[in-house]
Amino acid sequence: MSLTSHSAVVRRLIVSPGSAPRQPARVVASAAGVSAVLRAFGRSPEELPARTVVLIGTDADADADSGTGADSVPGGALPTEHEGFTVRTVGGPGQVLRRAHQELHEGTADLALVAEFGAPDPQTITVYAVKRAAEAVADGDTVLGILDMFAPGDVAPPLRPLWQPPRGTDPDRHRLILWSGRDAADEARVREELLPMLSGVHRERFPALPVTVPCGTVPGPVRGAAVAVSALASRTVHRARAADASRPRPIALMFPGQGSQHAGMAAGLYRREPVFTAAVDAVLAHLGEEGHLIRADWLDPNRATIGIDDVRRAQPLLFAIDYALGRMVLGWGVRPVAVLGHSAGELVAATLAGVVSLRDAVEMVRARVREAVRIPAGGMLAVAASEEQLLPYLTGDVAIAAVNANQQVMLAGSQGPLDAVRDRLKADRFTAVAVPASSPFHSPAMAPASDAVETAYRDIPLREPRLPLYSGYTGTLMSPEEARSPRFWARQITDTVYFRDALDELLAADDVLLVEVGPRQTLTAFARRHRSVRLGAGAVVPLLPARRGTLEADRQSVLTAAARIWTEGHDLDLDAVSRLWTWGTGRPTSPAEDADIAVAAREVLHA
Repeated sequence: MSLTSHSAVVRRLIVSPGSAPRQPARVVASAAGVSAVLRAFGRSPEELPARTVVLIGTDADADADSGTGADSVPGGALPTEHEGFTVRTVGGPGQVLRRAHQELHEGTADLALVAEFGAPDPQTITVYAVKRAAEAVADGDTVLGILDMFAPGDVAPPLRPLWQPPRGTDPDRHRLILWSGRDAADEARVREELLPMLSGVHRERFPALPVTVPCGTVPGPVRGAAVAVSALASRTVHRARAADASRPRPIALMFPGQGSQHAGMAAGLYRREPVFTAAVDAVLAHLGEEGHLIRADWLDPNRATIGIDDVRRAQPLLFAIDYALGRMVLGWGVRPVAVLGHSAGELVAATLAGVVSLRDAVEMVRARVREAVRIPAGGMLAVAASEEQLLPYLTGDVAIAAVNANQQVMLAGSQGPLDAVRDRLKADRFTAVAVPASSPFHSPAMAPASDAVETAYRDIPLREPRLPLYSGYTGTLMSPEEARSPRFWARQITDTVYFRDALDELLAADDVLLVEVGPRQTLTAFARRHRSVRLGAGAVVPLLPARRGTLEADRQSVLTAAARIWTEGHDLDLDAVSRLWTWGTGRPTSPAEDADIAVAAREVLHA
């Protein structure tokens, strides 16, 4: 079922407005009442999305008793803006929920707080939190129901259950098996008890086995993990190495940028993992009709209308994949201590850190793409050399695009000058490899695009990060002022990426487990060259394979990363992880077929 055109109610709470003025009959909508609505779910207004709208529902009886109405409020008691958020008085229960759906899907709001004053009794307010359905699933919200906007008339749209595919039992899909003990001897005992169960279980029952052994106990500090299909489960568990998980390193997430993309990246997770699927759909929905074309090219690369290395595909799709993978990992219960992005990946990191809403981040990507295609063709070049060694080769608009690691530098520029530099480098026996890119990002050639997107970014609400965000453009922690600066985000198109410096800063702060949340393992390769990782103080694990493989290989790789996080000592939401082998077992469908499924589901529910 496609969720991109639906709105979902994720919270419902009955609150008292406290000091709000009251008339004898019922609570009156007022500024104090709106404050109560904004704080209804235990969050401060600063934690709410910048585009939050408060919608006040009224009815004829309430208007007669209180003197309030959709068009006027006595004495101006109800403001049109309160604490920086828009407040609207809409009408009856049917109108207010429909208005919430409209605002969410027109992009004028990212969260609608729908309030009924004086309901269910005269001295309380009922507040509904309504979000776009796909984003609610991706955010890990508990969805109370989907608004059925096909209900007739002005009555309140009924809530329909969130449709989910049946849990699967395919024994040929990889799954995760976890076990632990109080010490090494106890772990060995548990493993010996686990082996006969795996070798004796009927293969059709294999996907339904418990994820952790022993069941119902707190995992011990000595842990083992295996990723296997039914036929190889016993052998894989027998050969697995146990790990000491008594002192887990904190986790930091790394998001790759342009150059990491490849055809079909992460396609094995789509319609096979609910949070990933919903997050990709949420991003592509914000791109409108272009989003449908991007999805089609991604899922069927052999018939793609535009190649994956073209900026029109690489940037928006890479953003969608990085973002969806990040949402999936967060949905496992992982709480990173820091995030770090490379180039376009920094915008994904900022989105997950709360700097910008998903809708606005997609608009920022769209602006980058729109302006990039106006720049004459160029490219990028990876060179095995130091920044200092390459300075004498820079001519024309060719510049240092990124310093990724020791002896790992990227150049960028217009095609002609870049080709000339490449020829000179190869003549001097430097290793120089073209990076998959059709635009000269991080070079002076992109200056007109940078100036244009800065103007577009001025209308986007930007906030300081809610968790440490290391920037490749400064090589250190992003400051609140930088995060809120349109110029900071615009100049990323032209400025050098100092990923090595940012990684130095991050690993100097703590010994961490780095998780690369994106395709191709480019950042993993850079991190493995870092002294902290080479000495074993830090560690790095990629989420996806290094190159395109089978759809099952994507799931196997993600499960292997989950196993590594668990054996490090981090407890995971195992119900969420298990969806990788139990969710979405039906055949993949096209977006058009998804719409048919949605209609059929509504018909069944109505029946």
